[in-house]
Order: sequence, then C-alpha cells, then structure tokens
Amino acid sequence: MVIADRLKALREQKNMSQGEIERRTGLLRCYISRVENGHTVPAINTLEKMAQALEVPMYRLFYDGKKPPAPIIPTPAAAKGWGSSGRDAKTLHKFRRLMSRTNETNLKLLLFMAQKMCQQKTQCSRVVIISEALRSGSDPREGRRS
Repeated sequence: MVIADRLKALREQKNMSQGEIERRTGLLRCYISRVENGHTVPAINTLEKMAQALEVPMYRLFYDGKKPPAPIIPTPAAAKGWGSSGRDAKTLHKFRRLMSRTNETNLKLLLFMAQKMCQQKTQCSRVVIISEALRSGSDPREGRRS
C-alpha cells in the first residue's frame, strides 16, 4: 500500500477530516490533500506529525498489521563460533588487543610456535592461514598494516 493510501485510510478509519489533521499538525489542508492523493511525498518529520495527529505509532503508516513486525537482527556466520560470547569473547578481545601491540618479529615467532603446537591436532588450519598470510606480506590483524 502506498503511503498516501495508508494515510487516507487511517484518517478515514479514525473518522477525522483533513481539517482536523490540519489543526493538529499545523500543515495546510491543501498540502494534506496533495499527500493523500499521491501528488506530494512527505518528509519523515511530516509523517511523524501526521502519525501523532492520527494517534497511531509511526510504524502503522508503513505496516498493515496490528503489532509491529519483529525486528530482523542479522547474525554473521562467524558469530556462532568460538569467541562469540561469554568468557571466550573476553579472551578473544584481550588476545586481539595484545596482538595489535605485538611487533612483526614477535608475531611471526608466536604464530610459528602456535603452528608447531597444533601440527598434531586437526583444527589448526586458521594458524596455517595466518602464517601463510604473513609470509606473503599481508597482515591478518585488524587495524594494522605491514
């Protein structure tokens, strides 16, 4: 439903005239008419005034349902792994902060030691990727360039 049709439907549903909306919002009746007939696209501030005049929450101007739609909160795919919450997240934050202060020589030494320690384990691909990135000259750490 176009915003113009929605505003007109809400106004008629409340049994209000354009004159009443004019008194409540301070907008001219001819402007309200132009908005309701789709000749003018109102600004957000104008829509806010009209929602207050119609005594409806702002979302009702854009949404037909009775209740507001549930917010869609995107979750990155990486947020489900280690370090995404709780104590692990705190540890990861500290690790990132300390790694950002580490100079290049010590970083290479740390990554080499970690790679050697996990050679016998199956989940050491991340260390290998980081060490390969360092060998190629790119810096895998956030906020720091080589």
